[in-house]
Amino acid sequence: MSETSSESWKRRFLYTAKSDDRSRMRAVANNLILHLHPTKVPAPALRWSYTWGLGGISALLATLLALTGALLMFRYDASVERAYTSIQFLETQVFFGSLVRAIHHWSANLLIVTVFLHLLRVFYSGGFMKGRATNWLIGIILLMLVVAFNFTGYLLPWDQLAYWAITVGTSLLGYVPLVGATVSNFLLAGPEVGQGALRNFYAIHVAVLPAVLVLLMSYHFWKVRKDGGISQPEAPAAEEGKKRRPFQRLTTIPHLVRLELTAALVVIAILVLWAMLVPAPLEELANPAHPTNPAKAAWYFMGLQELLLHMHPLAAMIFPGIVLLAIIVIPYWDKNEAGIGIYFRSPVGAFMALAGAIFALASVPLLVLADEYLIDLPALLPTWPTLLSNGLIPLLLSLAGLAVIYAIMRLGARANHSESLVGLFTFVVVGFIILTFIGVFFRGANMAFVIPF
Repeated sequence: MSETSSESWKRRFLYTAKSDDRSRMRAVANNLILHLHPTKVPAPALRWSYTWGLGGISALLATLLALTGALLMFRYDASVERAYTSIQFLETQVFFGSLVRAIHHWSANLLIVTVFLHLLRVFYSGGFMKGRATNWLIGIILLMLVVAFNFTGYLLPWDQLAYWAITVGTSLLGYVPLVGATVSNFLLAGPEVGQGALRNFYAIHVAVLPAVLVLLMSYHFWKVRKDGGISQPEAPAAEEGKKRRPFQRLTTIPHLVRLELTAALVVIAILVLWAMLVPAPLEELANPAHPTNPAKAAWYFMGLQELLLHMHPLAAMIFPGIVLLAIIVIPYWDKNEAGIGIYFRSPVGAFMALAGAIFALASVPLLVLADEYLIDLPALLPTWPTLLSNGLIPLLLSLAGLAVIYAIMRLGARANHSESLVGLFTFVVVGFIILTFIGVFFRGANMAFVIPF
């Protein structure tokens, strides 16, 4: 073989090897993406106004929390003697420490919002239909897991805000029937917030919850792929004698990935800018002997804390528990699969949602004010046990009110079962948001009702 032919053979061999390496690298990258994504997606699923990118944004925020949390662990000391000073050192002495902590703090708060909005989007677009009930349940668990992440991380700065918010939050857990007191004592490692509580919260926050979150998120995304991708409406009916024409399907790479990358860059830019302008809060060192007034739970628990002001604690826990159970079983309660992929199921459903929101905006504040200044059931029924006068009666009246709202939508507005559930669900969600808003902004010293402006 001549030298020229040998060199030509080597060039061809080396070129092929390099090409194979590049092909393998592309295949690995594509498989990592396509393991959690379907190979192709329906063209309508790429519309931003359909998904709002909430699932991807939530995954991005979880990733940012993992990265910034790992950086914070290098400087944090989980002891009551040094936790606060380690945060102070991080804020004032560590290069970009304040920015990293602010990104972590605001990402955690934003994650609650995006996961909650994602759950609403899935409900309103019928994303739990056609065999997707399991993933609906996983989504609800993920929302509660995100709340648990924020709750356990809230204590770590060991300042006045964190200490008393966790004290109030764990007292709320104590009202949960049967298991509440046990869970509260386990988390606190005793009857009150101290070193044991800080150690437990830190371990749960950095070890237990991340492992569970990664497993559930991976399964959640994988299940979306196995269920056929993001829920979509039925393909339009074909003309008589012709087959139904399915929606056009586009490849995930580059169509979907390009949109996700764009959304990720925008969210990161906004989040970093916000973190630069609004640092994470840090009050004075926690002092168990001087409680704050008012002593409020974290904002995502303020709806429950507000409810406790109007009901016996047992009733205040049972009522949201019943509502949560109803939301969990919605896939088995709303079986009208014709509404899959259609926001609010139909124009009538959209009107029911609007009616439910307006009625909540009008009635819930009035009920709060009436209970604050006019209605006093224990005084009206002095011989009754408080559990009955301020517990069972308000609970039954609240459940009856929800039943009346559903009946009015079904009988008065002539909405079908699915459309009425949309309206009822909207009333409950808006009502809870209003209670949270009132608890955060309209409760002053001793949790008295105040006007903040």
